[in-house]
Amino acid sequence: MTENRRKTGARYERMAGAYLTEKGYEILEYNFRCRMGEIDIVARDGEYLVFCEVKYRSDDRRGHPAEAVDWKKQKIISKCALFYIASHGLSDLSCRFDVISFQGDAATLYKNAFDYAGG
Repeated sequence: MTENRRKTGARYERMAGAYLTEKGYEILEYNFRCRMGEIDIVARDGEYLVFCEVKYRSDDRRGHPAEAVDWKKQKIISKCALFYIASHGLSDLSCRFDVISFQGDAATLYKNAFDYAGG
């Protein structure tokens, strides 16, 4: 079951990457990991460094996929983003947190979905 979820997650992360590329984003990295957690996609969108969370649901029985990016998840992503910025020397860039959700194969992009929550 876990392996199947990983394969599904990886598939939708690649689909999200293709979707973001079509929208003009430059994908910098998939699955950035540090001791605080993971960021699904790190990208550039114009002058913004974008940290993107990808969520998938086959249907809405468990709620909308974007709802799964709760405060706890936002805090983890924020801490990982801070580490990414520091470790890559990118403190001069503005950053943004986007969420891309999939219900089935239908994608929805939420730009600036949440503010930094690491404090």
